[in-house]
Amino acid sequence: MNVVVCIKQVPDTTEVKINPETGTLIREGVPSIVNPFDEYAIEEALCLKEKFRGRVTVISMGPPQAVSALRQAVAMGADEAVLVSDREFAGSDTWATSYTLAAAIRKAGPFDLILCGRQAIDGDTGQVGPGIAVQLGITALAYVSRILRLEPDPAPGVIEVERTLDEGRETVRAPLPALLTVMKDINVPRLASISDVRRAVKAQIPTWTAADLPGIDAEKLGVSGSPTRVVQISSPPGRAAAAEMIPADNVERAASVLVEKLLAAKIL
Repeated sequence: MNVVVCIKQVPDTTEVKINPETGTLIREGVPSIVNPFDEYAIEEALCLKEKFRGRVTVISMGPPQAVSALRQAVAMGADEAVLVSDREFAGSDTWATSYTLAAAIRKAGPFDLILCGRQAIDGDTGQVGPGIAVQLGITALAYVSRILRLEPDPAPGVIEVERTLDEGRETVRAPLPALLTVMKDINVPRLASISDVRRAVKAQIPTWTAADLPGIDAEKLGVSGSPTRVVQISSPPGRAAAAEMIPADNVERAASVLVEKLLAAKIL
């Protein structure tokens, strides 16, 4: 069974700044980490590999320094890792990113399953995973909290998952190949051993540029190929908090007064 995992290197901070001219993230001077949701995708792929055998290929699109995120995936147990990096990709929105990653996945070879994190903590859109599925013409299953059943054989295979929604949980079945975006409660990511980290440091991780992706349309890459653009980003204004002290001689009386106020405010 061949599983592809798409990961992203993101700034290790919530104080994300945007270049006002390009509408892209300013990454200079900000430490980077593997997107936390993507670690669960890597772990789930490794668990499937241990159960069904096969290979786990991890792909990341980003600047050259994103190779460190791929080495972390190799240290966890991924068989292969590929960096998709080119100046032509700079400034890609979620659509252009999905288009580029889909082209890289096609080049990587046949796959049974694609796993992505629920969303990236820098953009918080959750659009790239489903976008890849659209580009590849396969089923997308988002917000997956558990894989209930997976039968890769006989072809085309079937997968049944549990999705976490605002209204509760939903069980969905789909044919393979499929793409899943996973939630944090699907597993607990493993920690790499020192020997695995050393192996990952020595691993050969190729870099694919636009010229390495067969059939790619240069007009659909980067800023020029992105139909959307970040115009402004800001934090919502803080709300003033008001506190009221309840005078009482004892705890029982204070609790009684509190309940009366909650009932009057129709909170209870």
